[in-house]
Amino acid sequence: MAGSGLFAEIIDGDVYKYYFDGEWKKSNSGKVVSIINPTTRKTQYKVQACSQEEVNKVMDSAKCAQKSWAKTPLWKRAELLHRAAAILKQHKDQIAECLMKEIAKPAQDALKEVVRSGDLVSYCAEEGVRILGEGKFLVSDSFPGNERTKYCLTSKIPLGVILGIPPFNYPVNLAVSKIAPALIAGNSIVLKPPTQGAVSALHMVHCFHMAGFPKGVINCVTGKGSEIGDFLTMHPGVNCISFTGGDTGIAISKKAGMIPLQMELGGKDACIVLEDADLDLVAANIIKGGFSYSGQRCTAIKVVLVMELVADALVEKVKAKVAKLSVGPPEDNCDITPVVSESSANFIEGLVKDAKQKGATFCQEYRREGNLIWPLLLDNVRPDMRIAWEEPFGPVLPVIRINSIEEGIHHCNASNFGLQGCVFTKDINKAIMISDAMETGTVQINSAPARGPDHFPFQGIKDSGIGSQGITNSINMMTKVKTTVINLPTPSYTMG
Repeated sequence: MAGSGLFAEIIDGDVYKYYFDGEWKKSNSGKVVSIINPTTRKTQYKVQACSQEEVNKVMDSAKCAQKSWAKTPLWKRAELLHRAAAILKQHKDQIAECLMKEIAKPAQDALKEVVRSGDLVSYCAEEGVRILGEGKFLVSDSFPGNERTKYCLTSKIPLGVILGIPPFNYPVNLAVSKIAPALIAGNSIVLKPPTQGAVSALHMVHCFHMAGFPKGVINCVTGKGSEIGDFLTMHPGVNCISFTGGDTGIAISKKAGMIPLQMELGGKDACIVLEDADLDLVAANIIKGGFSYSGQRCTAIKVVLVMELVADALVEKVKAKVAKLSVGPPEDNCDITPVVSESSANFIEGLVKDAKQKGATFCQEYRREGNLIWPLLLDNVRPDMRIAWEEPFGPVLPVIRINSIEEGIHHCNASNFGLQGCVFTKDINKAIMISDAMETGTVQINSAPARGPDHFPFQGIKDSGIGSQGITNSINMMTKVKTTVINLPTPSYTMG
């Protein structure tokens, strides 16, 4: 059960504490933030509402701790990460329970997220030892006009304090994807989890605490974004921000100073289907890509662009599969569970009503009970409908019929998003041509968009983000190059 056993110290009464300087603490603000269960629509958990004064203390602690942590041998940092990964997997059931109750993640998917997170931490430890254990040695005479009088040694050094802000839909996995690279590189980290998902993240942080990391190296503050959000992202003690979420990231990027930014801000991932595609494969991937976790994924298929010649056949295959999706609470491991909040459900409903008013074909009856929305496929969607462009983050998928490859590429590239996309065809030449033409960070060929495996590069362009994620890329962006030049009195050459 959440907040019990080894996790008992992270809760005081019915309010979860925040983590600062190696200890679990109550906020002096006397305020709490309630977390609503998406299924019951009742308060499930409460967390501390940290004040700006407390954020200042956390930042000071993180800055101080980072100096000594950077001097910790690389093998020791990796050892602690491996230990945290093992503890995380050992307590997967309790953390998965939090995920079900906070964000209505289906039971099996919740367990997979925790196990995947442990695997990510371990892989990051190994990768960090490899890439941070190497430097470069340069000699001056490779550049015209120079003798060999200078030896240049380069290495990667930590940035300092990393601010990590994960989203509600993967509050554990997308938290450790920021924590582990930061720590292996010698940084300290301040985590600001989402409100929905905060308790899952706090349980995860306690696994790092139990692993024995030094005080102040890992910190986790909870609270209202309206009170500490801007204060955190504009804090002078922050040396790098890694953010995953919505268009809030655009505002953060405009306010942040001269620090590295790693931003993943969502997408309108297009699925382009050509006439020669394997329609059974396409239909299976549309179900997986469009409706997994009720469509609440940045890499979910958000629009299907199918050639008119095969559109009828594809829609019928997808309709048949949609009819088999189970709908209900996450505890029953249903395919479709409630979306995260009432405001999210209302937004999705607004897109559906707009599509209906403008003449889209409803392949199923629209049905909603509270935050639970039944899966819906919309055919004959036109570009003048909101659903053609806006990201629903729910189990509603539009189908736009196209008459040429160029029409599909044009719609994809006209979006202000550019995270991922996919193309289905048996012609590899056309697949590569379309991939090259699509303005997205990643294109999947004959598979739905996906973030992962976690060591693959993951990035967006346009309003979908800044920089690149993936374990190796995250380690590299959380470091900077330090150069030491040895100047020799006379040229020196190794004769062999």
